[in-house]
Amino acid sequence: MSAIEQCRSAALGGHLERCEDCGHSRIAYNSCRNRHCPKCQGAAAKDWLAAREPDLLPVGYFHVVFTLPVEIGPIAYQNKVVVYDALFRTAAETLLTIAADPKHLGARIGATAVLHTWGSAMPHHPHVHMIVPGGGISLDGARWVRCKPGFLLPVQVLSRLFRRLFLTALADAHAAGRLAFFGKIQDLHRREAFVARLAPLKRKNWFVYTRPPFAGPEAVLAYLARYTHRVAISNTRLVSLDERGVTFRYKDYRRDGQARYCTIEFIRRFLLHVLPKGFHRIRHYGLLASASCKANIARARQLMAAPMAEVEPPVVHDTADPDATTDHRPPCPCCGGRMIVVEVFARGSAPRGPPSSSAGIQA
Repeated sequence: MSAIEQCRSAALGGHLERCEDCGHSRIAYNSCRNRHCPKCQGAAAKDWLAAREPDLLPVGYFHVVFTLPVEIGPIAYQNKVVVYDALFRTAAETLLTIAADPKHLGARIGATAVLHTWGSAMPHHPHVHMIVPGGGISLDGARWVRCKPGFLLPVQVLSRLFRRLFLTALADAHAAGRLAFFGKIQDLHRREAFVARLAPLKRKNWFVYTRPPFAGPEAVLAYLARYTHRVAISNTRLVSLDERGVTFRYKDYRRDGQARYCTIEFIRRFLLHVLPKGFHRIRHYGLLASASCKANIARARQLMAAPMAEVEPPVVHDTADPDATTDHRPPCPCCGGRMIVVEVFARGSAPRGPPSSSAGIQA
């Protein structure tokens, strides 16, 4: 929260930019670069999307969601690394296993998965979004196997296997002493209490959602890119802030009309979704696994006789800007010209003079 509080302020330093054409100047403060910051991860999301686009295949893509039951929520919150990792692994294993079964698709498929832990009102709601190409390479590697139109895999079969794999993984973690319990659920450290807590979940229907995208694979990547590099909320949903806290809007899907839009407290809910340090919330599986992705995509295109996607040349970086890997600076608001850095100032400092379009500024 300290990083986000100081983001785009003098506390982090910044630079003075000047238009090459008209001389207009402006101050740009550095971003915090914290991956939970709703403000400063927009450029990273654009870069991620651009890096994924060359790997798109000329097939329909499916959007698949694996969701943990609400009863798992308190355990997941107190054991984020273990439970979130198990959610990723078991969701991916479920998808790849059912797809490889000759009774279903009989092929090796790929998937890109993104962890979400929130809903519209920012409750703790762990689930994984996946984008999945509509087909895969046959088990003998000789041909491309297409899905049926509008159908990937049966959700009931996916749900049952996902339930079994996840509960087994959770029980194994408990037996190995990898789970911790505090407060209202501290009694779950006892095996008997833990088994009793999970028993009803073996009979419950677990939610797995799948549907093909309506506007092509690019639209699915664009949808995911809105969520890959930020957590829980965007600035547009913030309503007000004062000494009592921050208020934001959310949709209550149980209501209709304008009553659907509500306001609620913010900080506590936002902090529910802070991830453990170093935890990867974007992962690739199967044909899209990072180590072999390029080779698999090339083989898939060969089997489909599709041309390789053309990759745009990399954008030339402006090494004078220490706050960006790619030049995402907005153009000049006066003439649309290119802004260049003419002065850099350190944390807690300020430029040597106010920005002025008429006065010369020393670098």
